[in-house]
Amino acid sequence: MKKVAVIVGSKSDKEQIEKGLHILDKFGVQYEFKVISAHRDPEGLHEFVSGLSPDTHAAVIAGAGMAAALPGVVASQTLLPVIGVPMKGGALNGVDALYSIVQMPKGVPVGCVAIGASGAVNAALLALRIMALTDEEVREKLWQYRQSLKEGK
Repeated sequence: MKKVAVIVGSKSDKEQIEKGLHILDKFGVQYEFKVISAHRDPEGLHEFVSGLSPDTHAAVIAGAGMAAALPGVVASQTLLPVIGVPMKGGALNGVDALYSIVQMPKGVPVGCVAIGASGAVNAALLALRIMALTDEEVREKLWQYRQSLKEGK
């Protein structure tokens, strides 16, 4: 089974992104979690992203706040699907990060989900849907999860 790479730009983003990590854990999907800033450690980010392979990874979840450069920088360095999670915080409480992620230039796509912890959950579920295209076990677990939502569990 392929892994998901999860990157946040700051240690302070960990609490919000953890909700998505719990979903990946619930589905038994391995992930690599890294704190790497696109602004403070561009070399480290490039080194990590260049080591990601479609043979071992299904998607990248990148959470960032404020200027939120991280998802776009990651998308510029890989062909893996990148899901951006705008983090709550700063003067605009995540709206600035949302705008930064959804306004990627043509040719460098980044999927974008809701701001904060809800977005982290949806990013994990979207990564699982990507995995489910080629992994029957993940696909079955997603159907079961969907049924549990329907039943209010």
